Amino acid sequence: MLIHPNLTTLRFSGSVRIEIDVKNDTNWIVLHSKNLTIKTATILDESEAYQSERLLPVLEYLPHEQIAVFSPKILIAGEKYFLHLEFTAPLSDGFYGLYKSSYKTKTGETRILTSTHFEPTFARMAFPCFDEPNFKANYSVRIRRNREHIALSNMPIEQTVALEGGLLEDHFETSVRMSTYLVAFVVCEFKSVSGRTSSGIDVSVYAIPDKWDQTQYALQAAIKILEFYESYFNILYPLPKQDLIAIPDFQSGAMENWGLTTYRETSLLYDPETSSASDKLWVTLVIAHELAHQWFGNLVTMEWWNDIWLNEGFARYMEIVSVEATFPEMKVEEHLLDTCFVAIGRDSLNSSRPISCEAENPTQIKEMFDTVSYEKGACVLHMLRHFLTEDVFQSGIVRYLKRFSYKNAKNENLWESLANTCSADDFTSGEFCYSRDQAPKNAYRFAGEHWDLKTIMNTWTLQKGIPVVIVSHQGSMLKLRQERFIKTARPSDPSWQSLQHGYQWHVPLTYITSNSKIVNRHLLQTKSDTIELAQEASWVKFNSDMNGYYIVHYEGDGWDTLIRLLKENHTALSYKDRANLIHNAFQLVSAGYLSLDKALDLTAYLKDETHNVPLLQGLGYLESFYTLVEHRNISDVMQNLKAYILQYFKAVIAKQTWSDEGSISDRKLRSHILSVACDLRYPPCVEKANHLFNDWMTSNGKISLPSDVAETVYSVGAQTHEGWGYLLDKYSHSLSEAEKDKILDALSSSKDSDKLSRLLELGMEGVVIRMQDLSKLIYTVARHPTGRFLAWDFVKRNWNALVEKFQLGSFCIRSIIIGTAAQFSSKEELREVKAFFDSIREQSSQLRATQVALENVQKNIMWLERNLESLRTWLQNHSQ
Repeated sequence: MLIHPNLTTLRFSGSVRIEIDVKNDTNWIVLHSKNLTIKTATILDESEAYQSERLLPVLEYLPHEQIAVFSPKILIAGEKYFLHLEFTAPLSDGFYGLYKSSYKTKTGETRILTSTHFEPTFARMAFPCFDEPNFKANYSVRIRRNREHIALSNMPIEQTVALEGGLLEDHFETSVRMSTYLVAFVVCEFKSVSGRTSSGIDVSVYAIPDKWDQTQYALQAAIKILEFYESYFNILYPLPKQDLIAIPDFQSGAMENWGLTTYRETSLLYDPETSSASDKLWVTLVIAHELAHQWFGNLVTMEWWNDIWLNEGFARYMEIVSVEATFPEMKVEEHLLDTCFVAIGRDSLNSSRPISCEAENPTQIKEMFDTVSYEKGACVLHMLRHFLTEDVFQSGIVRYLKRFSYKNAKNENLWESLANTCSADDFTSGEFCYSRDQAPKNAYRFAGEHWDLKTIMNTWTLQKGIPVVIVSHQGSMLKLRQERFIKTARPSDPSWQSLQHGYQWHVPLTYITSNSKIVNRHLLQTKSDTIELAQEASWVKFNSDMNGYYIVHYEGDGWDTLIRLLKENHTALSYKDRANLIHNAFQLVSAGYLSLDKALDLTAYLKDETHNVPLLQGLGYLESFYTLVEHRNISDVMQNLKAYILQYFKAVIAKQTWSDEGSISDRKLRSHILSVACDLRYPPCVEKANHLFNDWMTSNGKISLPSDVAETVYSVGAQTHEGWGYLLDKYSHSLSEAEKDKILDALSSSKDSDKLSRLLELGMEGVVIRMQDLSKLIYTVARHPTGRFLAWDFVKRNWNALVEKFQLGSFCIRSIIIGTAAQFSSKEELREVKAFFDSIREQSSQLRATQVALENVQKNIMWLERNLESLRTWLQNHSQ
């Protein structure tokens, strides 16, 4: 393949030579192409003789993004041919295919570069190809460039040839077998920092020259994590190099192109001056995620996009496993709880979907890159790892990776590998396997029982939703039953039965009791079951350390017992168990299983809580209730809830220093707790933030603000006309994306609707605020009462332009739809959202995100109808 991106004319030209094995006699070759002008098409046989004297006709079918090349001479089954195509196209304007990006130097000059993003279906925008994941091939890439540029691709450069006219042509080594969506090339003027792993892999991190000093941390992290994966997977990284590059314009977080992973600048660059503890954790996790993909996704690829979770769920989970091992001080296991809380939030709506489900057209395929594939996929894998034990899980995934290296796999192939089964012809590998006649059993032996792993896991991947396990505890007897947990229906609703029909999970239960801290296990395979305890217990806690993906409801006096336990001796339970109880209680309130005052009573112990995770979990729910009543302007409840939060968490707030001291966990708590206190206009917090902001502004930014509190300080400063203007100017000139992120969040918290409108228009122009940041800006503006209708009207007014820029089904379009509607909670607002979706029915009917958005509004309406009076009364009874 030859590609020549011209960064002056902003067009590219190229040619491909595709080796084709013909399976059946045919006159036609059909392959993918989108927005490319095909100049010439020829077919050669194996001896390189032309099949035709003239150029071949090329037909294009736009709806399928395909071209067909007609050969007058029949292509014979069993023979090999070469298809040669020459093509040209403009560099793409958006974030897909071979697209242009730009940046300004410190001296104000604009520099153009070009980069690629091919996943899931955009390689066809850069070169004609068989653009499906199971068409794996070896790629030999040549790139033409000017002397001042560098070219990067998946493999190292083999040689560089000088051409007439001063151009250079880089020839890259031939790649390993891989899917089209993993091919990548970049032409730019970046600088890099390099190192080498203990196994000899050259690792380099690239950024624009003015940000080169922010690349050091990523290099250390990448080397450490790459070495961990080689050891954990027991498979050496198969390429000679791994480049990580920060692209100024990038829609998602990062992309795992084999050997050349591309990142948004906020996901790769770390500035010790302006990056917070959360920023550092984010960069580490994203690097770990993309490097996990070098095995899960690149080495072994899903057969089709319906199983994209085999790539994304695994990478999301392995980022936790790897960072826990390589950077234990980051306490990433705390982050895993939040990951699963997010998954449950989505999965408890009827608009959710199975982890593995049909995806046929490009819009459906793009929508598969969602919370279900990533977060739920990771949490189900975490449950499985604890169910099978660490050793069995690890050896199973190593077997899976070895067995399907350079191939494609399906859901069931993973279960077979984890259950230690394989077919008779796999015996040759020398690995221990069951024989072929045992393989269909696909059983895992545990505690004397044979469990059918495939059947168990199909209940988690082939049906949507999450179970609630209802526990009734009497003496030594536990009665269990399972239902589908759903927030937008109650047993008294007419739709309840149909929403429950056919749903059943095989739930790997774990529990501890007052008599035993040893984790007990039980597989709940039926609708109802019983467990006989060895002796009577005063309390029982299911889903120990929240290693399982299910909700638990304790019937009878079960919750009262646990509320009492937390009050009297909260350390009898781990911090994960305490966070899990708080989460479950408030989730059960939303679904109508538990009264709100019971859940609020559960949080009463928090004044004695010393761990940050349960503390933030409890505070998070109180914040979300405040946001709901604030948007509806229910002033008496607002005032009482604000007073309760500030009084109740007064000691924790007072304990916080305005610094970057302490562990990562402490620093995350500080960021969050001071942000809440200042949002609620707590005088000591606002005064301190104002003082810091004015000093910072007077020094013209020369004084360095502690990074963990910078966003809070900016947000307080942004409330004045002068402060807002200064921040916008600072945003325009900052070279730190971490700092810009914090400033943009602060700017969007203004209570001045004119300022917010200006911000949204700047986002749409895409000059001061890059287009890549527009979707986040829209839903950040929508989070605040002044901005929610502004943001909503902006989306309605600019809908067609937004879809053209970001593409239907993309992460950005989904987050705009779900994020802007998330704050609505009245029937009028629900009608308004429905009316808009009806007006764009041709597009909205293709999207699952519109159903999620509607259901979120319904959930908010139902929550207020069911719980507003309880909240009002509870606050009156608990006000000081």
